[in-house]
Amino acid sequence: MAQGMLGAFLEIDAACDAIAELKKQNVGKITVFTPTPRHEFENALQPPKSPVRRYTLVGALSGAIFGYWIAIWGSNYWPMVVGGKAISSWIPYTIFSFELMVLVGGLSTVAGLFIHSRIPRLTMTVGYDPRFSGSYYGVWVECLPERLKDAETILRDAGAEEVRGEQ
Repeated sequence: MAQGMLGAFLEIDAACDAIAELKKQNVGKITVFTPTPRHEFENALQPPKSPVRRYTLVGALSGAIFGYWIAIWGSNYWPMVVGGKAISSWIPYTIFSFELMVLVGGLSTVAGLFIHSRIPRLTMTVGYDPRFSGSYYGVWVECLPERLKDAETILRDAGAEEVRGEQ
């Protein structure tokens, strides 16, 4: 069960200051709740690059290779010799390969997005408050029981309107 502190902030700068201090003291894993995406939180959290782009790359390359393979296999399996031309030529199959590259790349991107964002989420996220869909910003710190007091102090010093522990 996740245990930590939740701070509700009215000001975005105060929330960013709290995040910076929590990261500096390495208190625990930080989650931010915000009504709209804000670049200030992204700068403060410095999240790693998304792994979804690898899904796109692998899916697109797989789709392109499969597109060429299925077209060449089909023409070799049912050959139609016209005017002495080559049965398998890559040039006319490029369009089909491109279309499969886009299709499989797009589908794998959506699959990667669902996998890494853990959709569907069947249980409510710990630390969420309905106010965070309005005008408040929430900072949830998941930490060890002995670091709860440190997290509470940091959140209060940064200017949180409300700080409470949750499990």
